[in-house]
Amino acid sequence: MNKLEQLKKMTKVVADTGDFAQIEQYQPVDATTNPSLLLNAAKMSEYAYVIDKALAKSKHLSGRLRVEEAMLDLAVGFGVEILKIIPGRISTEVDARLSFDKEATIEYAQKLVAKYAEYGIDKSRVLIKVASTWEGIKAAEVLEQKGINCNLTLMFNIVQAIACAQAKVFLISPFVGRITDWYMKEQATVNFPDVSEDNGVLSVKEIYKHYKLHGYKTIIMGASFRHIAQVEALAGCDALTIAPSLLQQLQQDNGELIRHLSPVELAKESDYKISEGDFRWMMNESPMATEKLAEGIRKFAIDTVKLEKLIENKLGL
Repeated sequence: MNKLEQLKKMTKVVADTGDFAQIEQYQPVDATTNPSLLLNAAKMSEYAYVIDKALAKSKHLSGRLRVEEAMLDLAVGFGVEILKIIPGRISTEVDARLSFDKEATIEYAQKLVAKYAEYGIDKSRVLIKVASTWEGIKAAEVLEQKGINCNLTLMFNIVQAIACAQAKVFLISPFVGRITDWYMKEQATVNFPDVSEDNGVLSVKEIYKHYKLHGYKTIIMGASFRHIAQVEALAGCDALTIAPSLLQQLQQDNGELIRHLSPVELAKESDYKISEGDFRWMMNESPMATEKLAEGIRKFAIDTVKLEKLIENKLGL
């Protein structure tokens, strides 16, 4: 077996792309999208029909209202097409500009689920992606209680992970590569660290160990990889969302893949609950987590605006 086949036997493999052809090629269980991936896919001529279909659904509206509705339809439209290829779930992201608004996040998530329902797709096949801000986590807690499962993204600190687990969030996406990026910039180096010293890899391992020790049910899905060694170092994690270029490298490598993460003996779940004050203080104490969370939200918001401009141009607005 090649390394991709080996990895699939110990970890749920998720495709980190909006490109249908690449998803079909690597046959993941689930897939994730975000504004940046959707923007790239929307620029590809072969997916123009998805945009056209999304725009047609909102033709009864005009101006800004139509753009807002078309953005929802476009995100769901790509998700619907991807669900035709994969057997599992699609992660669809809430507008990053709502990352600090609990109620607006809940409302946006419910709109996404309703639009999937219009295509006959049950909410059990959808994960709502939300940034791991305090407000995002609290919104996800409410959504989970409503039976809407969530994927908490842009995670850089274990306090975010613990708060998500205590909120009974379905899945978290701790970012590996962006943590690595921060420390490489801080240390003024262009060379990737050995995975045994890679802060991004170590962060996911810390979260994994904590979750398994305390019996948390929330799924850990490592994300944002810069090179193949980072993926291999987390073999055995509950799930990993991997870009097509790295999936290809795994598929072409017939070497042995060693499992590095396995469930450990459970301890009693801690009675200690993360408060908002705890959360904000621990984030404040980590310049890396504070900066990367803010930067991630800004970048997704920028690409969301670009996607809106693309739609406005299509509509001649």
